[in-house]
Amino acid sequence: MAAREHVLDVSVWLPVPRARLFPFFADAANLNLITPPWVHFRILTPMPVEMREGTLLDYRIRLRGVPIRWRTRISAWEPDRRFVDEQLKGPYYLWRHEHTFEVRDGGTLCRDRVTYSHPGGALVHKWLVGPDVAKIFEYRQSRLLELFGRTARPGDQGQAPPAMTLMSASTSP
Repeated sequence: MAAREHVLDVSVWLPVPRARLFPFFADAANLNLITPPWVHFRILTPMPVEMREGTLLDYRIRLRGVPIRWRTRISAWEPDRRFVDEQLKGPYYLWRHEHTFEVRDGGTLCRDRVTYSHPGGALVHKWLVGPDVAKIFEYRQSRLLELFGRTARPGDQGQAPPAMTLMSASTSP
């Protein structure tokens, strides 16, 4: 039986130009600024890191108190538009994180789309992994809003909450 594949799709509009936002994400050291403290995130790769297709990044994290080493590879790199990191070693069977940056309404729509699968089945996802992944990305959005502003888009009635969608789909065998 194939592992179930899940998709987390999160987006937040930020009132800054894409040309200012993308360099923030291109600096691996900034991951510490948008990763929750309870994850105990630490980059092991010597800094500075030149981000480009093929770049390898090693991290150490703690999930629910368990220390985990994680390695990702940048599999796509399109400056100012998008990049993709994929787990090579870590807690998931599959982890593919696509970051996109779209010019919109005088700012930038910053989108994270994470496709992942993990050991443990549906109950582990429902009660542990799914909520943990969602909580990490909720924190990330909150920090991005703190760092880059909470200005409402033209036509909005005040500040709309960040859009967040969690979807699941089965993988093919």
